[in-house]
Amino acid sequence: MRPFGREDDAREGGDPSTDSADRSFQFTDRRRIDPDTLVARDVPAPGSAAADPGNPDNADQPISATVAADQALAQAHREVAERTADLQRVTAEYANYRKRVGRDRTAEREANTGKILGEMLPVLDDLDRAEQHGDLTGAFKTVADKLAETLTKLGLTKVGAEGDAFDPALHEAVQFATSPEVSEATVTAVFRRGYTIGERLIRPAVVVVTGPEHDPTAPATEEPETPTGDSTR
Repeated sequence: MRPFGREDDAREGGDPSTDSADRSFQFTDRRRIDPDTLVARDVPAPGSAAADPGNPDNADQPISATVAADQALAQAHREVAERTADLQRVTAEYANYRKRVGRDRTAEREANTGKILGEMLPVLDDLDRAEQHGDLTGAFKTVADKLAETLTKLGLTKVGAEGDAFDPALHEAVQFATSPEVSEATVTAVFRRGYTIGERLIRPAVVVVTGPEHDPTAPATEEPETPTGDSTR
């Protein structure tokens, strides 16, 4: 048998020795021990070579440090926005809770104060009657004034005075009259004063109410004339 390739090289007119010299062979020495120094060396595993980030043809190239930093910054911004929204929601809920607790405490305090002061209303009624009859004088008046001042500091307020506009929420009308001198329902007499604490009504005032008179004159309605027709035929 003839050697493979020699006749083909000669037939092509080329020199086999020249062709073999022109050919270049590349190989990677993956020996872990250097044959010259006998020192261990690091040999990269196949396929573990770092890819060139600048090579657009390399589809498996790693994300650059700039892109990774931008992604991390965007993630940080999203987390900050979420935490800020959570903080604002918690702050609003706490503010509403404080307002609700404040309203409840105020209502409870007014209710308790109203119960205590409600027991003193008959005494205040006696003082009002004594003042109307001119008996509230001297030291007796001084004590009555101090008592009224103390109750006012506790939030007790009188309602129902002559000349006030009638308010069904504050006044209890036991009599009603009309007069051309008023343009709206007005309190003209007070039988018993009412009292409030803050916005809470302890007792309504018993009053006489006078309202405006209605105009009794009204335009007369004319009856339509009945057609008689022609009696002659």
